[in-house]
Amino acid sequence: MASKLRLSALQMSSVPDVDANLVTISEQLARLLESRNEQEDLVVLPECCLFFGGKDSDQLSLAEATKSSTESNPSIANDAVLRVSQLTEQLSSLARKYQVNLVAGTIPIFHSESGKFTNTSCFFNSQGELINQYDKIHLFDVDVQDQQKQYLESQYTQAGNRVVMQRHDCANIGLTVCYDLRFPELFRQLACLGADIITVPAAFTRVTGKAHWQALLQARAIENQVYIVAAGQVGIHKNGRETWGHSMIINPWGEVVTELRDDIGVISANFDLDSLQQIRRAIPVAKHNKFKSELAIYE
Repeated sequence: MASKLRLSALQMSSVPDVDANLVTISEQLARLLESRNEQEDLVVLPECCLFFGGKDSDQLSLAEATKSSTESNPSIANDAVLRVSQLTEQLSSLARKYQVNLVAGTIPIFHSESGKFTNTSCFFNSQGELINQYDKIHLFDVDVQDQQKQYLESQYTQAGNRVVMQRHDCANIGLTVCYDLRFPELFRQLACLGADIITVPAAFTRVTGKAHWQALLQARAIENQVYIVAAGQVGIHKNGRETWGHSMIINPWGEVVTELRDDIGVISANFDLDSLQQIRRAIPVAKHNKFKSELAIYE
């Protein structure tokens, strides 16, 4: 029986120009659809998909410039509010045009209360409706032995406080972003909520990516018996930052099903529910786990 869901990761080398990045995404989605059969598509974009390679403060300026006074209040967990902006509207148009379920990497969403932005992953259905959002919880405040030396994401970014798992007809999809990958507790909570697939939009540095990217992705897939769809930024960007790329899709057995190392493009693999269920029956780690606890509420 053919898979009902095709998983795809779109690798980009985004620039500090929203329109240029939208063109790149549109071109790649058009190519992806050339090979579409009857299954649905879930496409994951990288972190900072619409604006990358400028100053950190430029993300804040973009968030403020594109903010919208309109907010929607869907029936989702914790009475969460979905924040819309000009950027979400543009991404919605792409999801609708190409009829794909789109996890739109991350975009900056302005929060007037804090004067900062959240690094927000937006989930659109194939009709272009914004159905959920995840604000990156773990912020990248670290020292790295590369050209930039130090990263301080929290200077302009407000951390999220909500774990997000979106139910879909074909599978349950958990949302994470980049540095979250180093925190297995978040992935375990998504698994406890029922996630079958976990998305990882990222802009991993070249140094940390070379050392840890694949090992961490495979560990999260194996520990939680889920598909991992990881979409990365790649290359040397306008501000000199180097990102690792190596977008990949990993199955619940920890195997790298497909990978794109250094190029811009899309990789795809079918979601196999039968295989996932077989792995979970054979090694029932969720049942055997002695450290079950209430889901954490982040402050």
